[in-house]
Amino acid sequence: MKLLCVDSSSETASVAVIEDNKILSELTYNDKKQHSVILMTLIDAAIKNSGNKISDIDGFVVSKGPGSFTGLRIGMATVKALAHGSNKPYASISTLDALAYSIPEFNGIICPLFDALRDNVYTALYKKSNDGLLTIHDHDAIEISKLIEILNELGEPVLFLGDDSLKFKDKLSEVKLGVFASPFNNLVRASSLGFMALERFKNSNFDNIDEDAPLYIRVSQAEREYINKHGKSVYEK
Repeated sequence: MKLLCVDSSSETASVAVIEDNKILSELTYNDKKQHSVILMTLIDAAIKNSGNKISDIDGFVVSKGPGSFTGLRIGMATVKALAHGSNKPYASISTLDALAYSIPEFNGIICPLFDALRDNVYTALYKKSNDGLLTIHDHDAIEISKLIEILNELGEPVLFLGDDSLKFKDKLSEVKLGVFASPFNNLVRASSLGFMALERFKNSNFDNIDEDAPLYIRVSQAEREYINKHGKSVYEK
């Protein structure tokens, strides 16, 4: 099964074509340009580099967040359009799950994170086991000081990863057993999204299996300001 995989959750854009357990092509672009400008070019190049055409793709995978509000919407809209236009299935995978999945082995807690502004981070905590990736703390938007407190209470080795982990390096150094991933592991790889999605496709007979909205965890600043002003969400009548 060939899958086209897209991540646009951060400043970096990543696109991959995988087939079963092989990466046929993968492109990562980290130049802070608008995803709306470069994403389709990356998709076209990734498909051509894999030796395929869009008609050869059996399904699509996209990161659903957390991450950049705008980037997530662009990626989700692009993949949904490709899936619906070709009548092929698609799946959406957590960005944090994909980051943790990309770590081959670590005997401790895996802590991917993204900057959620105002000393908050989007994060979840994981462990590797014989059964795969286990979530020990679900997706959350949390103050960095509270995260440090939780990790020190757990008292296990911790691996921090994600580009934004470096923004908080001084504070995260307060975690007694904390270490930081290599730059290679700090980027969300589109291929990781695809490999995580393969079993979902196989177990759902290729139906569209995740049509949820992007996983924002919390509402955007604009929506918070609207709620404070009007006392209700923009989606409430």
